[in-house]
Amino acid sequence: MKKEYDILVIGSGLGGLVSALILAKEGLKVCVLEKNNQYGGNLQTFSRNKLIFDTGVHYLGGLSKGQNLNQFFSYLEIMDDLEIEQMDVDGFDKITFNGDEIEYPHAQGYDNFVLQLVEFFPDEKENLERYCEEIQYICSHFPRFNVTGSNHYNDEVLHLNTRRFIESITSDKKLQSVLLGSNFLYGGDSENTPFYVHALTVNSYIQSAYKCVKGGSQISRLLIRKLREYGAEVHKHAEVSEMVFNDDEVLVAVKTRNGKEYAARKFISNIEIRSTIQLIGEKRLRKSFLNRVLSWEPVSSCFSVYLVLKPNTIPYFNNNVYHYSTEELAWNACCYKKEMWPETYMLSSTASRPHPEFAESITAISYMDFEEVKTWQNTVSTVVEEHERGSAYEEFKLDKAYKMIDALEKKIPGLKKVITNIYTSSPLSYRDYIGSFEGNMYGYVKSSENPLKTMVSPKTKIDNLFLTGQSVNMHGILGVTIGAFNTCAEIVGKELIDERLRQMTEAND
Repeated sequence: MKKEYDILVIGSGLGGLVSALILAKEGLKVCVLEKNNQYGGNLQTFSRNKLIFDTGVHYLGGLSKGQNLNQFFSYLEIMDDLEIEQMDVDGFDKITFNGDEIEYPHAQGYDNFVLQLVEFFPDEKENLERYCEEIQYICSHFPRFNVTGSNHYNDEVLHLNTRRFIESITSDKKLQSVLLGSNFLYGGDSENTPFYVHALTVNSYIQSAYKCVKGGSQISRLLIRKLREYGAEVHKHAEVSEMVFNDDEVLVAVKTRNGKEYAARKFISNIEIRSTIQLIGEKRLRKSFLNRVLSWEPVSSCFSVYLVLKPNTIPYFNNNVYHYSTEELAWNACCYKKEMWPETYMLSSTASRPHPEFAESITAISYMDFEEVKTWQNTVSTVVEEHERGSAYEEFKLDKAYKMIDALEKKIPGLKKVITNIYTSSPLSYRDYIGSFEGNMYGYVKSSENPLKTMVSPKTKIDNLFLTGQSVNMHGILGVTIGAFNTCAEIVGKELIDERLRQMTEAND
């Protein structure tokens, strides 16, 4: 007799794993299917030269006791087992520009955030305090941001524009660019990006900022361990190729490429929304919904360079650097000139285990349009050692890596002499490993003019099919986690989820 599950989750990204665990904790029979060799989506890491490199998650916010992500992870029973290290309290992010030797800090704690920046902008204290107050106000109006409370969006908050808001806070052009300096975290085009995207992203890190000591994949490993403790099944190499509907057009099962069929009462799709549409079949969906989703513009992708260093040569820095060739670029860094690449980059380092005062590796990331790799778009590779895309692709990546290293040499003189190995990932890597459309980093571009255009209900027209993940609402660890709780609320009821979270927060008080 064919086995039937209560919940079948397609995709093992963070949204899928969190949704699965919430429901498994409620006693439901849950199964998660993952197409690739590694679980976790954006949480994936890879290992080279016995070193671990993160592909998507480089640091986390809101993890100190009592803060929102800490509480969500505590509910999921993984918080105590996370190996994390707090980043530089006085400057977890540092914003830099060509021709300016100052590293402008983003500090942890709102009072400290103001204190550190006032040193460089002594006349802007009140404006910085207002910026901090507004960020916290915006965040407080988002469903589940404070774990329990409002389940509804505030329309006024959704329409607030990042550029207009920042310009209303201060007329100092340099400070405007510094406040926007970490927009790589949401791929912002600040001309159009709603301010809530900026606020939700930076607030978490100002609350507290941490690195995962052994890479972000430990989050997915801990979630899977808990899932199995609660009796759930998790399978990799299980790519869903078809949704099975009965004669009444009810979704009853999915089939995988290896020929297996999995039946369930309810289904959650954690894969890219366009891939979900293909599985459902366009004829089963409203034309207006299809047209809306297919008109979405993906957030830019990126190109990453991973550098292994000679021992004890480059001092370790416990912060990220966001560098821009000009101040104006901070407004719209994803729109770069190909011949000038990289005009901006994010830079981080990993501490050496035997000598933690030195870095053992460096990661640098810059925006890259999918257009630049379109020549190879019909190839698929999820095995890093394979070179099936040919020598032209390898030359393309190496050329980009050397351009990035040239840019980094200006920031870290002598870097070139101490690099022992170079590894790269392109928009194709992100597309193939994570499944995002055209390798986009954070789902789809959001607009303050029409914020609801890219917001999708977790509940679909198919009665027993639900959505979760960054392609259908908020991105980032916190955004996706909140989204998973909202998805589960549609399945087991908002009242039950609210009560579970309320019990947890009261127990932790």
